[in-house]
Amino acid sequence: MKHKITLIPGDGIGPEVTGATISVLRATGFEAEWETFVVGAEALSRFGDPLPQDLIDSIKRNKIALKGPVATPIGTGFVSSNVRLRKALDLYANLRPIKSLKGVPSRYEDINLIVVRENTEDLYSGLEHEVVPGVVESLKIITDKASRRIAKFAFEYARLEGRKKITAIHKANIMKLSDGLFLRCFREVAEDYPEIKADDLIVDNTCMQLVINPNQFDVLLLENLYGDIVSDLCAGLIGGLGVAPGANIGEEIAVFEAVHGAAPTIAGRGIANPTALLLSAVLMLKHLNERDRALRIQAALEKVLAEGKVLTRDLGGQATTLDFTEAIIHAL
Repeated sequence: MKHKITLIPGDGIGPEVTGATISVLRATGFEAEWETFVVGAEALSRFGDPLPQDLIDSIKRNKIALKGPVATPIGTGFVSSNVRLRKALDLYANLRPIKSLKGVPSRYEDINLIVVRENTEDLYSGLEHEVVPGVVESLKIITDKASRRIAKFAFEYARLEGRKKITAIHKANIMKLSDGLFLRCFREVAEDYPEIKADDLIVDNTCMQLVINPNQFDVLLLENLYGDIVSDLCAGLIGGLGVAPGANIGEEIAVFEAVHGAAPTIAGRGIANPTALLLSAVLMLKHLNERDRALRIQAALEKVLAEGKVLTRDLGGQATTLDFTEAIIHAL
């Protein structure tokens, strides 16, 4: 079956890791018609909008996209294209599987947990204003609808993957109304999934527990801001954002992406590590019911990493992006 997929190579090293990922996909016999678009600063200069409407229309039409890293200006400039994309397509669930990879240096072994993050509201709603000079107010939005929807997603995904426990992360001891609503919705949804254990933990304690013993967790469910922070913390447990996949999922549409930055300082040098985007493509293949190809790529990648002979510089080797890609294709 030939798939039609929207492709967003992204900024900085984005085009390099995207090209590597497409090469591996093709090596499995995966067939796709790619509709390619630019976003961010380049799209702003060419089309007057960092997130062109043609791109949005393409994803709505194809229902699926693969996206490289996109840079966002800090403190000034345009609003994050990543946030706009999630809102425009109602990609309410952010999925971040966190799994140890042999051959990737990290402080822990055998980590295998899943972070599920609500993706559309909380402090990331972007509702902020200056009350008086020197005083800025940001509004935290938590709704019953979004809280129940993300909780149901987490339980359904846990059931699909054979997971045994979901821990809701919150600060309901302080934010009794907003986080209290999120926690109450989680507990009520949990009643429909008696085979899956449901518990909860305060967010600051969660961070400490993740550092002490991450293996005690199975699936973590978080609001938007907490999820953004904790998902990156969890990526650090397995070697960093360069080896962590990500997906943003809605009712009908899914965007699979590398969650690391655009790394402009090494762009164009051919030394970037494509692992994060490649693992995101593995998630995409599973979503497309191309499970056999997904498992083949996962196995080939794990083989190359475990052997340790062909590794990019961030993993302690000297291989180029092309060397690493060809080693994975050979392992297929």
